[in-house]
Amino acid sequence: MTDGFQMTWSVKTDDTPMPLGSMVINSISKLCRLGGSSMYTLPSAPTLADLEDDTDEEGNGDKPEKPHFDSRSLIFELDPCNGNGKVCLVYKHAEPVVSPDTEIWFLDRALYWHFLTKTFTAYYRLLITHLGLPQWQYAFTSYGVSPQAKQWFNMYKPITINTALLSEEADSFVNKLDPNKVFKSKNKTPVLKKKQPPQPPGSQKSHTSMTSAKTSSLAGNSSRK
Repeated sequence: MTDGFQMTWSVKTDDTPMPLGSMVINSISKLCRLGGSSMYTLPSAPTLADLEDDTDEEGNGDKPEKPHFDSRSLIFELDPCNGNGKVCLVYKHAEPVVSPDTEIWFLDRALYWHFLTKTFTAYYRLLITHLGLPQWQYAFTSYGVSPQAKQWFNMYKPITINTALLSEEADSFVNKLDPNKVFKSKNKTPVLKKKQPPQPPGSQKSHTSMTSAKTSSLAGNSSRK
């Protein structure tokens, strides 16, 4: 549908935008082939095909066969990964006829291959799922992402970086908030009035005599008037 794809997004730190996420798929003109040709003009200059080692482990069981820099595979660069490696579109069976089956592999800076997906569509979904965070491809390697990239993952993609915890504890990312407890009406406890301590009989009699004396004095004053 489109010739290539590029999307970047930034975060604000101290009111200053800082580029963070980058999702790139090279256009046809930038779909460069890796391997085969020499990086130098000299006829005897080394190529990536010279790095091929016959002792490398081939695909066994669940491990797919690694791509080759020589004529056995056709490798095209999809994403330069900002210098952290290369995401490559690989045709692994190029002899005698190129097979239409492709795979997506990640080539790190040490020129080791790491399998990503079997189809381009699956890789496209994987790219969007990881938001183009820095070094997200290293999450599929044996040594993982760097500590700095892990901080960004913990902030914007915590479930992805804690997949082992998610598989061990299924309820670790589940909201355990109980709405019945939160919205439960609180019954107001009635305030108990303190009862006055009973007065002794002597004090009651003196209080009664004082009240009668005041009443008689008031009556006398009114009669005088």
